[in-house]
Amino acid sequence: MPSPFPGMNPYLELPQFWSQVHNRLIVEIADVMNPILRPKYRMELEQRVYTQNDNDDSLGLVGIPDNVVFSPSSNPSETSSNVAIAPPKVEPLTVSIPQPKTVKEWYLQVKNVETKEVVTVIEILSPKNKKVGEGRNKYLKKREQVLMSLTHLIEIDLLRKGEIMPMNIDQKIQSDYRIIISRSDRRPQAELYAFNLVQEIPSIPLPLKPEDQQPLIPLQDLLHSIYEKGSYDLAINYQKQTLEDLSENEQLWINNLLQEQELI
Repeated sequence: MPSPFPGMNPYLELPQFWSQVHNRLIVEIADVMNPILRPKYRMELEQRVYTQNDNDDSLGLVGIPDNVVFSPSSNPSETSSNVAIAPPKVEPLTVSIPQPKTVKEWYLQVKNVETKEVVTVIEILSPKNKKVGEGRNKYLKKREQVLMSLTHLIEIDLLRKGEIMPMNIDQKIQSDYRIIISRSDRRPQAELYAFNLVQEIPSIPLPLKPEDQQPLIPLQDLLHSIYEKGSYDLAINYQKQTLEDLSENEQLWINNLLQEQELI
């Protein structure tokens, strides 16, 4: 069954789905674009790994659990006043100590097959990239390295929640989603594709070397393909699962859309 949404399906942003969608989209982009890029270029999957050790919400706090059971004390009436009483034995309590977590983030690199030069980096943002903390700091450092190099950067943000990536813009633009294309020969200027929930995801050019034609990445078609290949219509319960941070108009639009397709 196809996705009921013309553009981004906001239910795919839910934590139980997004990690899979993120990885599937990266693979889908590579699978579709590599036949177009050959023989001069090749798109590779790369992995960024780091350890996170901050007090994230997903880490337990050190403290006394709610279900602690203390040993019952002796009944004073059964104890003689002239008998020495040993102090109560100290029993250990079970606590949880935050542990370092290994975080893995996938991204794409377009490389020149002959020279092995990285021509373009494609990033699909994750919740950790958009939440203040170690994950965002690590990503911003990687982002700065790319922006200071001769490598093009494509940054795809299909998440409504979280902090947007740093950018200077002359006018304030309200948008649910953003795609930035930063060409190495035009920095600091970059191309911003800003779009909302009711709009289709635009197809975007893939910058390569100046002498090469730029193929289009059909992001909307790829996301629809992922929805069907992953059978997300069987995983998403549109009647029970709820979305956060929606305006009244957005919620009304979603309800009407799902009702028309008899999903709620």
